[in-house]
Amino acid sequence: MAKEFDVAVIGAGAAGMMCAATAGKRGKRVVLLDHADKLAEKIRISGGGRCNFTNINAGPANFLSENPHFAKSALSRFTPHDFLAMVKKHRIGFHEKHKGQLFCDDSAEQIIQMLKDECSDGNVHWRMPAKVDALQQNGAGYILQTDEGEEIHAASIVVATGGLSIPKIGATDFGYRIAKQFGLELVEPRPALVPLTFDTEEWAPFVPLSGVSLEVDVETGSLKGRNPSGARFREDLLFTHRGLSGPAILQISSFWQPGTPITINLLPEMDLAQTLIEGKGTLKKQLGNLLSQWLPSRLAEGLLQVQGLDPEARIADMKDDTLRKLGRAVNQWTITPNGSEGYRKAEVTRGGVDTRELFQQSMECKNVPGLYFIGEAVDVTGWLGGYNFQWAWASGVAAGLAI
Repeated sequence: MAKEFDVAVIGAGAAGMMCAATAGKRGKRVVLLDHADKLAEKIRISGGGRCNFTNINAGPANFLSENPHFAKSALSRFTPHDFLAMVKKHRIGFHEKHKGQLFCDDSAEQIIQMLKDECSDGNVHWRMPAKVDALQQNGAGYILQTDEGEEIHAASIVVATGGLSIPKIGATDFGYRIAKQFGLELVEPRPALVPLTFDTEEWAPFVPLSGVSLEVDVETGSLKGRNPSGARFREDLLFTHRGLSGPAILQISSFWQPGTPITINLLPEMDLAQTLIEGKGTLKKQLGNLLSQWLPSRLAEGLLQVQGLDPEARIADMKDDTLRKLGRAVNQWTITPNGSEGYRKAEVTRGGVDTRELFQQSMECKNVPGLYFIGEAVDVTGWLGGYNFQWAWASGVAAGLAI
């Protein structure tokens, strides 16, 4: 016997649960399906287990898309303050950690339970674990077949299955396959918010610096259609055995194009060459000792080694050109990644369903009535720091209100 619903939401993550709860509380008959054994693993592991559930500063400028205007509608109609009101209603303690990032005081489990409770308020029906084996149109609606042999009829379908990031917790290409099945265009998916890697031979001198961390400016070149003036962030950088990580690199990775360099200023508050040249008469210290005052000592030693400079050399005895070259190496370190750590380490997936296929107010497909795509499945990618969760909440609410 087929079960009849107004809407079937596929994917019980952040966007899916938000959408199901919103539609359910409007009186819609909602069924929420997910193939995973554990609910909302991506919420559970985020923010070191405390869930960076939004960013108080989130706005359209914090998102990448082939159409930078697409996210404006949903983000303006469900803001960080709206989500915060829900958090407060459920009496979840929270705090601001850094640059507007909001975290639970206790555990990400509280956000998951909040969303489950919201779904309960909307009388949402659950199918979990339940894998969707087939989806097809049936007149004005859809028929969905599960691996349990159940046939579900729904007037509308919402695809909230996320991207390809972190496959070990269940990420698949299901949403993209559904999009292709119904003839929708995709913006090529690729890992984002991900550590960058470098050629083994080129990186060899920096391997001993693994674990060194410091605040830097990092930038990459202009991106046609995404960020005309390029991208630049001031965040912490972390050296690893294979390359670079830390918030600075995760941020820039979303903008970085393969084959292009990134430029890092290891001392963003200082013009090193100017300081050294002007101080030749007063700075009596050896180069290594002086540089270690401003940079982590291991990094100072490593940079001097790469530049072929003697750490015991006195500043006063060094040529201006040598100091300028050192200054460029510190203030304008330019290096070209050979790739990234891939979906295994990527926090999100850039690209996805082309926004030109969707109505921005509702997230419904323009040419496939009753079919919606929300969250990470869509070509809208936020910065690091709670922005992607805000897109999940906002796009989920947009679809939930429109269904």
